[in-house]
This record gives sequence, C-alpha cells and structure tokens, in this order.
Amino acid sequence: MQTKNLQIPVERLHKLRREKNAVILAHYYQTADIQDVADCVGDSLALAQWAARTTADIIVLCGVHFMGETAKILCPDKKVLIPDPKAGCSLADSCPAEDFKAFVDKHPGYTVISYVNTTAAVKAVTDVVVTSGNARRIVESFPKDTPIIFGPDRNLGNYINSITGRKMLLWDGACHVHEQFSLEKILEAKLKYPDADIITHPECKQPIIKVSDFVGSTAALLKHTITSDKQRFIVATESGVIHEMQKQSPHKEFIPAPPNDVTCACNECSFMRLNTMEKLYNCLERETPEIFVDKEIREKAVKPIRRMLAMSE
Repeated sequence: MQTKNLQIPVERLHKLRREKNAVILAHYYQTADIQDVADCVGDSLALAQWAARTTADIIVLCGVHFMGETAKILCPDKKVLIPDPKAGCSLADSCPAEDFKAFVDKHPGYTVISYVNTTAAVKAVTDVVVTSGNARRIVESFPKDTPIIFGPDRNLGNYINSITGRKMLLWDGACHVHEQFSLEKILEAKLKYPDADIITHPECKQPIIKVSDFVGSTAALLKHTITSDKQRFIVATESGVIHEMQKQSPHKEFIPAPPNDVTCACNECSFMRLNTMEKLYNCLERETPEIFVDKEIREKAVKPIRRMLAMSE
C-alpha cells in the first residue's frame, strides 16, 4: 500500500536538506511535486553525471533502485538514500544478473553493452554502460565488425541496430510502461490532432517508432518540444516528463500517448510513483532507506559506468 502523499512544507524540506548538506536528484518520471523541490531533475545520464560531481554528503535519489545503485557506485563515500526501497524497475527485473552472466559466458569475444536500467551486478559483467541518449554514439564508437551483446532492452537494441546497421545480439527484456502503448490509439490521436508531432522513446516497439515524427531519450524529447515550431505533441513515454515540458513551453499542448488498457494509468511507471513527498522528507530526516552495493561488485561496475561518462563528455 502506498503512503498517502501528505502536504510537506517545501521550506521545511529545504531547511533539512541544507542542514544535512544533502542534494535531491529526481528523474523526469517522478511526480510533479517531487520534481519541483529537487535540486536537479533529469534523465538517467544526467542523474549519474550530477551524482559523480556532487560535493554533498547525502544524495537523495528520487527515482528507482538501480539509479540509487549507480549513484552509490560512483560515490561510495557518500550516503545514498531512496524514498521507497520498493521502487524497482521492470526492465532491470527482466535481466537477472546470473542469467545475463551465463548468456555472456556463452558468447566469448563479445563486447558487452548494458543499458543503465540494470542492477549493479549486471553492470559488473559489462564493458560499457549506455543510456538511451548516448547508446547510438557509444555503439558506433566500436568498429563495425565488433560482435556486441546489448541488454536488456530489446526495443532499444532493435532501434539502435536499425539506425546503425549493426547486428547486436540482444537480451530479451523490456520496460512495462513503454511496452503498453497502443499503436492503434496513437494513430487515432494523430487523426484527432493532425498537426501534432508524435514523439517517442526508443524503448517503445518498432511499429510505434516507425510512425513517430521524432525518436529520442527523455531529455532529447524534452529538448525537441522546446526547439520545435510545433505547438502540439503526442508523447509516447512515461507521462511524468510532461510536467517539465509544460514548464518549459507553457503555450504548447502535450497529449499523453494512450496505452492499450485505457482503464489504467499504464503510461505511468508504478515503481516511480511509489516515491512521495512524505517518503522523501522522512528518508532525509531519518537517513534511511540507504542504498548499499557490495564492494566487489561496485569495483567492477564502476568501470563501465565511468567509461560511459567519459564517452558522453
């Protein structure tokens, strides 16, 4: 059962943050109230970059568990907190570390590229980590004949293969939110709003990507809505990012892409929404729940993450 999102005075939260020399990092898929009180709001790449350079003693990661792990891997001397430890990730869950390692072991000589949406243990058997924003650039940095394993998102992997001409070997995983979008309903929305751009995250299925006007990471989608002359957008990614889109372009209209099941909020990540303002305040006040990563795993996982950061500069 989710804790009720009580009204937490913003000034009280910021006073506590200053007293503890803490930084609040929030993903674009968090609720609007959490985004508005965060010191930094961004996608997975931005959160990792901010965590790597912060001087704060405490990092409060308002996102999902693997994001907290990434911050802890980069900052082992800092206390990393997450408002709700049950905030997991269906994509990370689709790639159990033992199974992925066995898959890698069956294909010796392959370069292993893992999406950031994975556990620390998966990153520990990876050569370089990527995000949706830098995956193409990093994949193309390897010679064309390099045999590559890409995991765990098959949709992102298929998309990268299609635009680079690569034939990466893909792990069969997916994000439950991006899998739920309905091509039929998106096309119906396009008929209703013919002047709208369909903008899509590459974790979506190929048929939706093919009808899209723009495909990109969460940050790239946001940038596109700011710079585009279009005034209306059908947004095929987790709907939390629409909050920042509306803040940046208040005169434009953003339509959440409809999922297959219109009776549920399937275009919202139920894991991301486990974090609330009350939980955020309590975890900062009590300094728990805290993220821990095994030392041996951390020392292996930090290498592919730092390699990604270096290749993203």
